[in-house]
Amino acid sequence: MQKRVVPFFLAFALICFIGNAQDQYPKNENVDVQHYVFGLSLNDASNEIQGETQVTVNFKEKAVPFALDLVSKSGEFGMEITEVLEDSLKANYTYAQNKINIVPKTQAKTHTFTVKYHGIPERGLVIDTTKFGKRSFFGDNWPNLARHWLASVDHPYDKASVEFQITAPDQYDVVATGEKIEESNLENGYKLTIYLEPAPVATKVMTIGVTEFASRLVDEVQDIPVTAWVYPQNRLEGFNDYTVAGKVLEYFIGAIGPYSYAKLANMQAKTQWGGLENAGTIAYFENSVTGNNEVEPLIAHEIAHQWFGNSATEKSWNHVWLSEGFATYFCILYLENVYGDDRRKEELAIDRNEIISYYKTNPSPIVDLTITDPMRVLSTNTYQKGGWVLNMLRYKLGDDLFWKGIQKYYAIYRNSNALTDDFRHVMEAVSGEKLDDFFQQWLFTKGHPQLKWNWEYKKGKVVLNLEQLQSHHVFQFPLEIGLVKDGKTTLETIQVNERTGNFELKTNTRPDSVVLDPNQWTLFEEMTTKK
Repeated sequence: MQKRVVPFFLAFALICFIGNAQDQYPKNENVDVQHYVFGLSLNDASNEIQGETQVTVNFKEKAVPFALDLVSKSGEFGMEITEVLEDSLKANYTYAQNKINIVPKTQAKTHTFTVKYHGIPERGLVIDTTKFGKRSFFGDNWPNLARHWLASVDHPYDKASVEFQITAPDQYDVVATGEKIEESNLENGYKLTIYLEPAPVATKVMTIGVTEFASRLVDEVQDIPVTAWVYPQNRLEGFNDYTVAGKVLEYFIGAIGPYSYAKLANMQAKTQWGGLENAGTIAYFENSVTGNNEVEPLIAHEIAHQWFGNSATEKSWNHVWLSEGFATYFCILYLENVYGDDRRKEELAIDRNEIISYYKTNPSPIVDLTITDPMRVLSTNTYQKGGWVLNMLRYKLGDDLFWKGIQKYYAIYRNSNALTDDFRHVMEAVSGEKLDDFFQQWLFTKGHPQLKWNWEYKKGKVVLNLEQLQSHHVFQFPLEIGLVKDGKTTLETIQVNERTGNFELKTNTRPDSVVLDPNQWTLFEEMTTKK
């Protein structure tokens, strides 16, 4: 997902290690949802939907009580349940505090439960008009808004394959998570459209789009169809802008590993975000379509999410940097691949400034275990600073080991869930290095080095005096030093381990200037610089 506005499209004390994550959702590890079938009936007479969820559940040991999330009716909005079935028989359930609490009647390890309901969703399913005044229905679930219209385990720790069965007036085009397996005209001017996604998906990235669309196959990458779904009034501009998705997809498959989903649809949509990385059916804000190819970074960010966030998914909301930090940096890696290393440095320089500015009013770590509301986990920390952590890890390990570790991490946690510790263990196994200190100081400790420094030239040496001004922690990090003479830069690397330090760098002549970190590899704030 892309939250912050960027120029390309005008459009987001030490803390213990990972085991004590503060995600408040009551996870039931004895229950594993295998498959959802969401039947939804939409109409033009009102915003009320008719819903039927079939959920196939596997009990890991024996059948135990479990709950599905569904926001109950309160005033105008919410859902009313008409029936709950257990394997076609009346189920034993209660419905309170937006939870359907089900007590299985038998001890079979696998059951299918059916929940029938109706109502007007306040959020999650956006029922509105497009910017051209056309009626539309768009799923916009992130982070936990599926419960407003889909009976489900509305948390990314329990992913499942999904089928959408959408009945809507026949003038509408329908796109949804998965591959289209049926489109049938019904009586009375309605149409049934069915999409099936066999890969496990978190509810946060399940979606539908129902409106008048123009659509086109814009590319095909390793038998994966890449399509554009845009408003008819934006047909030519949209097909032009979204075509780059094929090149992005090809890059990430080659760099990371196999793509997990049935298709890659790129959809102009009503969404609260700049982009929302729905699995295989990405939503982009309505004005992303201009015909000027301004959204390539946004498209790269959302497609990167198909690997990180969608397939390899954070198990706790407090570890959302595994989604957003990864998408932020892998967008930069794509831009570096296409436009060169100067583009990487430009992007990271912009992000560095945003991180420094954010810290002044929000002094908190990336993995902030004090946050209990998933809507609050998105920040400059989890996006830009998370991306910077990956950039520093790449510098620490080198390109070969970094990419080997990324590929192994994805291979292990593809279509599964991970925490930060899981990622660390993979990178340690690949590199043979202990990374506890690196992860602790950059992810679980607030802030960054604030450096006051100066230099002088003495007897064939540049003497660099450096002091860390932040009081809460002494950071340890490598730092590249650029010695500039006659327009040419010579690089030296020092290892900073103490609050203050003096470093001597041999050079035959006095430099014209000295630059800290000219290649954007280390996150720090430069407080003062003088000769």
